[in-house]
Amino acid sequence: MAPPIVTKTTPAPASGTPGVNYGPALTLLASLFFMWGFITVINNTLLPHLRSVFDLSYTQTTIIESVWFIAYFVASIPAAKLIERIGYKKSLVVGLAIMALGALGMIPAAQIPSYAVTLIALFIIACGITLLQVAANPYVAVVGKPETASSRLNLVQAFNSFGTTLAPLFGGYLILGRSTSGNAEAGAAALTQAERLADAQAVQLPYLIVAIVLVVLAVVIARFPLPEMQSSSGQAAREERKHHSLWQHRNLVWGVPAIFIYLIAEIGVSNLFINFVSQPEIGNLTHKEASHYLFLLWGGMMVGRFIGSYVMQNIAPERALAAASIGAFAVMMVATFATGHVAMWALISVGLFHSIMFPTIFTLGIKGLGPLTEEGSGLLVMAIAGGALVVVQGWLADHYGLQTSFLLTAACELYVLFYALWGSRPTNALPDQHID
Repeated sequence: MAPPIVTKTTPAPASGTPGVNYGPALTLLASLFFMWGFITVINNTLLPHLRSVFDLSYTQTTIIESVWFIAYFVASIPAAKLIERIGYKKSLVVGLAIMALGALGMIPAAQIPSYAVTLIALFIIACGITLLQVAANPYVAVVGKPETASSRLNLVQAFNSFGTTLAPLFGGYLILGRSTSGNAEAGAAALTQAERLADAQAVQLPYLIVAIVLVVLAVVIARFPLPEMQSSSGQAAREERKHHSLWQHRNLVWGVPAIFIYLIAEIGVSNLFINFVSQPEIGNLTHKEASHYLFLLWGGMMVGRFIGSYVMQNIAPERALAAASIGAFAVMMVATFATGHVAMWALISVGLFHSIMFPTIFTLGIKGLGPLTEEGSGLLVMAIAGGALVVVQGWLADHYGLQTSFLLTAACELYVLFYALWGSRPTNALPDQHID
C-alpha cells in the first residue's frame, strides 16, 4: 500500500566491491518495507475498534486516518532535510525510533483513554514511516549490482504487500479478538463504561510488541555495515531543467490528481471495510470475523501486483489501467446497491483491481519528463496526501448511509478511467533520463 518516496538526489555507492554478498543487507531493508506496510494496515482493524471505544461517528473515525496521511504531507520535506544533514543510515534509525515512540504513545492513550492522545500517537508513527520511506528506497537501489536494482525494488515492495496482508490477522486477533466490541454480534447493545475501558486497553499489548520490534530493528540497523552513499551532482540536468516546464506535460498535470483521487478510493475501502461487512444486511459478522476477510482484500492487492507485472509485459500500461478501473467501478456499484454476500465479495474483489493503480499511474505520470522526472515524481508523491480526504466518505456515511458512501469510491474509479484513456497521453515528451 505505501509507495516509495523519491528523493531529489540520486544515490550511488561510495565504492564498488565486486563479489560482495549483499543478501543480508537486502533482507534487512526488506524488513523495513514489511514493517511500515504492516503498521499502516493495522489501522484498518484499529479504526472500527476505536469507533466502538469512543462512540465515534464515521466522520470522527475517518479523521483518524486523515491525520495519518496529513503526516505524509507535513513530514516529507523535513525528512528530506534531515537526511541531508545526518545521512541515510542514521535517518533509518531515527525513523524507526520515532515510530517506536508513537507506538509507545498508544499505551497511555489507551490507559486514559483519550481520542486526542490517540491521534497524536498515530501522527507520530506516520511521521516516522514517512522518514523511513524517504531514507530506505535509495538504500535498496545501491545494495547490489546496478543492473538488478529494479528487481530488488520490486522484491522489497512485495514484502511491503506481505506486511499489509498479514496485518489484519494480527489486529483481528490481538485487538478485535480481545475486546468486547470486536466479538459482539451486529446490532448488539451499546458497551458499558467498564467495557469501553477494558476494550481501550486491548491495544496496549499489540503496540508494545510493535514498539519492541521497531527498537530491535533500529539497534540492528545502527550496528549493521550498510554501504556508504553519495549524491550525484546532476549539474547538467539542473541546467537543462531551466528550459522546460512541468505544466507542459499533460500526463503529469492529470496524473497528480489521479494519485490524489485514487488514494481516497483505496483508503476509504480499507478503512470502512470491517464496519461495512459486519452489517446485518451484508455479512452479519463480528468485527473479529470481518478482519479475516480484510486479509483477503489486501491479499488480492498483493496477487494483483504480480499478475499486473506479468500482464504489462505484453499490454500497454494505460490499457491495463483502463481495464482495472472499469472492473473496480463495476464491483463498487455492486457493493453499493447489492446486499448480503454478493455485496461483501464485490468489496473484497476491488483489491484485485486496485492493485496496479498506484504504480501504473505513477509511471505514466513521469513518462517523457526527461530532466524534470525528479520534480514530477516529487509532485506525485505529495499527492499521497489524498488519503486524508477519506474523511469525506466518513461524512457521507453519517449523512446518507455507509453503503451509499461507496458511490464516492465509484466516482474515483471513473477519474482513473479518464486518466487511462486520455489524461495519461504524454505531451511535449522529452527523452527519458537513465541512471547508470
